[in-house]
Amino acid sequence: MKAAGIARARLSNQLLGSTKRRKPGEVVAWLGAMQAQDFAAAKWAVGLRTYEATDTDVEAAFNEGRILRTHVMRPTWHFVAPKDIRSLLALTAARVHQTSGRVYRRLGFDGPLLNRCHRLLSQALRDRTFLTRAELAGRLRAHRIEADGLRLAYLLMHAELEGLICSGPRQGKQFTYALLDERAPPARMLRGDEALRDWTLRYFTGHGPAQVKDFAWWSGLTTEQARRGLELAASKLTSDVSEGNTYWFAPDSAPSVPPAPNAWLLSIYDEYTIAYGDRSVLGNRPAFQRLLSIGPAMPAVLIVDGTLAGTWRRVVGTETVEIRMKLFRPLGRSERRAVAAAAGRYGAFLGLKSLVST
Repeated sequence: MKAAGIARARLSNQLLGSTKRRKPGEVVAWLGAMQAQDFAAAKWAVGLRTYEATDTDVEAAFNEGRILRTHVMRPTWHFVAPKDIRSLLALTAARVHQTSGRVYRRLGFDGPLLNRCHRLLSQALRDRTFLTRAELAGRLRAHRIEADGLRLAYLLMHAELEGLICSGPRQGKQFTYALLDERAPPARMLRGDEALRDWTLRYFTGHGPAQVKDFAWWSGLTTEQARRGLELAASKLTSDVSEGNTYWFAPDSAPSVPPAPNAWLLSIYDEYTIAYGDRSVLGNRPAFQRLLSIGPAMPAVLIVDGTLAGTWRRVVGTETVEIRMKLFRPLGRSERRAVAAAAGRYGAFLGLKSLVST
């Protein structure tokens, strides 16, 4: 298996090829979790993997609770399907608590304080009362609990990781919180080895071909846990070797990417770029090193036939969205047409006419 084959298979398995999903919630359920601290970018990452969903459609799915947003891995916000959230938290929350332990101690968190906070949050949000972060901070301060800045962020994250709260519908541009038990209906919950096996299989099916270290990075689990997960799921997967590295994937995953050239405008933190510890498949060394020089956040990138071709940003007007690109290499005529088509798809997602500039 060569790098081009890995890229082609990943595009297909990540629903960036011809096979997509009809509903935003189905995309999130297929990938398991999608990094989502940049909400606008995360909506596009979901929409890009549907046949024709718009920004409004993804926003509605979020507001109606068909997609939830919570801290669940690494730690950062992710989109998660309601049916999956408890099992994923059971697998990853302890690890996130562990990596956040130093911050917890610096902020003075202890059992009695966290129990008080959880009780107050439960009281404030019960009966489907959706409150913003500022409103929850006010409730906590009214009971003499310091709740500002980093301290508030970690108090709420702790409650998310404990399966107490998650996202509610937005109020205008403001995010709200809700009680998880009122937002996500009861579902069969996997624990222990059963959960580890299930999530290992789902990662390599939806993100493969990938290495064990890629799964460890994505999930936030230790390398030992990731290897244990692969042992449990290996009978349902197949593998191949490229440049001395072993890649795992579902045996029945045939690539569904149309003939080249194809182009994708991927958002910041898109799963195609962010979900791997080893991102060298993204492009040749000069392009990859240029991307790394920009910083660790992995910006919005232009992908042409599976590899890096540049970065992009948007300028939104009343009737148009301008896609401003910085190319890493010259594009051929057919590649430019593919980029124009990708920009058109993004414009349609926003309900705007797209313009491309370099």
